[in-house]
Amino acid sequence: MATSTYLSNPNVLFGAVDLSDQCTSVQLNQTIEALESTAFGGTARVYTAGLQANELTITMYASYASSESYATLSTLVGTQIATIIVSPAAPTVPGTYSATNPGFTLVGGYLETLPVMNASMGELATMDIVITGGVLTVDVT
Repeated sequence: MATSTYLSNPNVLFGAVDLSDQCTSVQLNQTIEALESTAFGGTARVYTAGLQANELTITMYASYASSESYATLSTLVGTQIATIIVSPAAPTVPGTYSATNPGFTLVGGYLETLPVMNASMGELATMDIVITGGVLTVDVT
């Protein structure tokens, strides 16, 4: 049985800002809503594809320095984010992806909430952000 294993080290770009060094976890769910299209006389429910309803969840360190996580994300709360690109690893040539390292581009995802502070004594502060909606495309060129 053929298997493929890689150590995850995702690349995360918010527009031109690379926040990969601030991220500890990335989960991107591609969802296309199911619309029921069952007609009279059918003996089973039938579905067809509806709208995309994608969701991107990122856990990152809470850093308040300029060009870091808080400074980048605080201006995006309540907006549709132009472009977020996540990939399994940083491409060798920026912007060039492949079948083994695809670039997943989310355009127009909405950031509703930004946890401003989530801290415990003696631990690194992290924040979980969730970006919903947007159009997801996959770049393998």
